[in-house]
Amino acid sequence: MNKKIGFIGCGKMASAIIKGISGQYEVKGSEINPETAQSAQKRLSIPVMTDNKMLTISSDVIFIAVKPNCVEDVLEEIKSEITPDKLIVSIAAGVTVQKIEKIIPQARVIRVMPNTPAMISEGMSAVCKGTRAKIEDVEFVVKLLTTVGKCITVDESQMDIVTAISGSGPAFFYKVIEDMARAGEKLGLNYDKSLLLATQTALGSAKMVFERGETPVQTLIDNVATKGGCTFVGISAMQNSDKLFYDVIEKTAQKAHELGK
Repeated sequence: MNKKIGFIGCGKMASAIIKGISGQYEVKGSEINPETAQSAQKRLSIPVMTDNKMLTISSDVIFIAVKPNCVEDVLEEIKSEITPDKLIVSIAAGVTVQKIEKIIPQARVIRVMPNTPAMISEGMSAVCKGTRAKIEDVEFVVKLLTTVGKCITVDESQMDIVTAISGSGPAFFYKVIEDMARAGEKLGLNYDKSLLLATQTALGSAKMVFERGETPVQTLIDNVATKGGCTFVGISAMQNSDKLFYDVIEKTAQKAHELGK
């Protein structure tokens, strides 16, 4: 029997997942603002109600897809409707399994960190298991999320790192692409052409990494950056600031940890 899936919150991330699984599962949503609910219903072609408790009652799997600072209020609102046969899946950044289980002790909880490329079915998600969740719960959520990209399982202690790499990561790559395109523009190339060059190169390079087999990523770098060549000069310049991305990921992971407090 197909599970009935409810989304409390129908924002961009929830919408990406909803679009990926619609047609495979019975999906509903909820938004407490009537105008927002009506807009989401029209946009997603699913029923969207304005009552979180009713959504919870009528769903087997409840996605918590609201802003992190709203999660506690939502959980307090629906906790009386959470029975052992229901599964809570949280996609709220920084909100730990422990925090959810403290509010709803009887809950089976799965925590997920997805990312926005799920909107084009190229998402990257990570899943961690709560205390009372079953292995079958993890398998179900992983299967569901692979409809909008790729999915891995991690320990709860690693979720802030995941948030920094893949949750926030798209923005970092957009920044790199934009900076490369603007550099090309400053050097005399049309911006649109520079942007196409940077974007397609990023796409192709990512695919090369996926298809590398046993070839280390460093070998892919060496294949382009031959000693004494122009790429080698560029790579050398990047190595002079090799802590840049470590610092970016570290600071982002620290912020994710703070959000969960």
